[in-house]
Amino acid sequence: MEQEQRYFYTVEKEQEGLRLDQFLAAELSGQSRSYIQKLIKGGKVTLNEKAAKPGSRIQTEDRIVLTVPPLQELSVLPEEMDLDILYEDEDVILINKPKDMVVHPCPGRYSGTLVNGLLAHCAGHLSGINGVLRPGIVHRIDKDTTGVLVVCKTDIAHQSLAEQLKEHSITRKYEAIVYNNFPEEEGVIDAPIGRNPVDRKKMAVEYKNGKRAVTHYRVLSHLNHQFNHVECQLETGRTHQIRVHMASIGHPLLGDEIYGPKSGRKGLQGQCLHARVLGFVHPRTGEYMEFEAPLPEYFRELLGKLGG
Repeated sequence: MEQEQRYFYTVEKEQEGLRLDQFLAAELSGQSRSYIQKLIKGGKVTLNEKAAKPGSRIQTEDRIVLTVPPLQELSVLPEEMDLDILYEDEDVILINKPKDMVVHPCPGRYSGTLVNGLLAHCAGHLSGINGVLRPGIVHRIDKDTTGVLVVCKTDIAHQSLAEQLKEHSITRKYEAIVYNNFPEEEGVIDAPIGRNPVDRKKMAVEYKNGKRAVTHYRVLSHLNHQFNHVECQLETGRTHQIRVHMASIGHPLLGDEIYGPKSGRKGLQGQCLHARVLGFVHPRTGEYMEFEAPLPEYFRELLGKLGG
């Protein structure tokens, strides 16, 4: 049986003045603010050892303790979905994820995710290493990123894929449309990524507290002197790695309103990023396998409009 989890925080200087619920929503990525407010109102949060309100303003050095109650298995139910399956066997299943689909449930959001669809399709036969909310999920891609994703059906497969990810031996190639022309046709970005110290909801290049992150890129085509179509190959897999790295060298992704211009292209929902290729050694056969998800329609249309 899962037990409740406790999180301990000390407020830093740049976080002073934030609302308590705003602070916790930034610290706990993936948990909705309404869910956090519910926990605060239910006495699951203390501020300097005292009960608090969601709107309480926090000060430097304040001590915050959050207690998250145990998750219930019945919170995540199978849902019939029309999944785009690229490959499937007794160990793994490869999915071409569409835009606007969240990979796994999080507190406050238990339906409509890829995991809900997988629970129905696989009849519950997914690895249990990552717990109730993320069965089978060994890696993820953002809600608005499209493309190929591997899911594990067995714990042995999960352990194998997790080790390959740790060793950076998995092939992961993405395609993106980014702002501005490049002075060179290819390059490598080797810059550590960590939580943005000013805005905790965002990631950033962080040389002090970040983890090593490496992205290889090459220009596939120049588009109307304002945008470029590029391929990015991940050597590491940090949160928002391609989005942060490309923005850090002056080439934010088209449609990325978090790391790029606030006024994105009209009608484009989220960043223009597609996980095109995923390759790994099969956990049972030892054979290297590579899978490719074709560019989605919105991406192809944009390339046409922009001259690609």
